[in-house]
Amino acid sequence: THPHIMATLVLLLSVISSAAGGKLLVVPVDGSHWLSMREVLDGLRQKGHEIVVVAPEINWYIKPTKNFFMKMYPVPFTQEELDRTFWRTSQEAFEEGSFLERFLKMYEGVKNTSALFLSTCVHLLYNKELVRYLEESKFDAVFTDPILPCGQILAEHLSVPSVFFLQQIPCGLEFEATQCPNPPSYVPRVFTDLTDRMNFLQRVKNLIFDIPNYFLCDFVFQPYAKLASEFLQRDVTVLDLLRQASIWLLKLDFVLHYPRPLMPNMIMVSGVNCAHKKLPQ
Repeated sequence: THPHIMATLVLLLSVISSAAGGKLLVVPVDGSHWLSMREVLDGLRQKGHEIVVVAPEINWYIKPTKNFFMKMYPVPFTQEELDRTFWRTSQEAFEEGSFLERFLKMYEGVKNTSALFLSTCVHLLYNKELVRYLEESKFDAVFTDPILPCGQILAEHLSVPSVFFLQQIPCGLEFEATQCPNPPSYVPRVFTDLTDRMNFLQRVKNLIFDIPNYFLCDFVFQPYAKLASEFLQRDVTVLDLLRQASIWLLKLDFVLHYPRPLMPNMIMVSGVNCAHKKLPQ
């Protein structure tokens, strides 16, 4: 009967509306960062969220799939240049040597890769046709890896909340941005080979090893602060950008990492970056 049909339609509409997902803009970082993020996006798509990924035409792993819509943009380097830069940097990461030798090699590698990533960000932000499309799409949130703050610059421009998906940021910027405690007597720094249990001399070593990071990070992130200030037309720093994140999803696990302080909006999501495959007998 007519009342029964109307009641059924109302019920169906209520179910559909309650199951409707949000519209998510994804600004990824290539390489292993993308591989773990892709696992999460597949799950979000299955829950009904609409996902739009913006990525450079020249990349390693960010390829179109049926689970989300891709918006590609041109960049001024070739696939060969990208492969050569990443291969050299990845090889240097496993070389042994003194702290100074490792730091100088890391500095040179970061310098080369940073130039590529910065160029990618510039060509994204100043692609007027693409940015106009993003403005008109009315996204609910931006999902990004803050190791490069390009996604957060877009989130600020679009005035939408952002969700960060990361393991860590160089120089402990995630601690500073969230005002999270990061005591050198408790949290071991990179290259120190220390644990979270240190004597006095080890604490001094931990503090000294932290000093070069500030110079390295200033070199890496200062161009993004300049780019963000020009694009947003107001003075901003990288920390200003990072502080705007609503949620920090940390790919950390107390089983694999040393315990560390966390803030209320920092959530551990260990295991999401592991592929779920059956092992052979």
